[in-house]
Amino acid sequence: LGICNGFQALVKSGLLPFGTVKSEMDASDATLTYNRIGRHQSLSVRTRVSSVHSPWMAGFEVGEIHTVPVSHGEGRFCAPKKLLDQLAENGQIAFQYVDLLGNATSDIRFNPNGSDLAIEGILSPDGRILGKMGHSERVGDLLQKNLPDATADQLKIFASGVKYFK
Repeated sequence: LGICNGFQALVKSGLLPFGTVKSEMDASDATLTYNRIGRHQSLSVRTRVSSVHSPWMAGFEVGEIHTVPVSHGEGRFCAPKKLLDQLAENGQIAFQYVDLLGNATSDIRFNPNGSDLAIEGILSPDGRILGKMGHSERVGDLLQKNLPDATADQLKIFASGVKYFK
């Protein structure tokens, strides 16, 4: 599991999206780079579960929408179209940024970094590795009191991981 900078490390190593470390990365690989807006973003966003093909996602259902905090300056997921198509086809897109209607979007108001395909998180081909930009560890019943729709459901990632590894 890699969150924010951990997600960046997983992508830069090749563990995501490929599931193995790559000795050489090139232009045909995915990367996480500077937000399209050109500065740090710190806010809460809505994300939709797009795939549950992972032990980390066992507690979720496709289509669930959650509010999760983000805080990053280099969170834009970018990849060539061929790789993006492959991620979608393989069910490796775990979470996507969505608008108020639950639609994946590139609108900066909802996709704070401008990620391709509104990707907030992805999985390895076997689902054992999950990386995401949103800070799922920063949610809970006593946090974000000013955001009534902030959901502690993101904590299911950790409960699902513990259950799998036990």
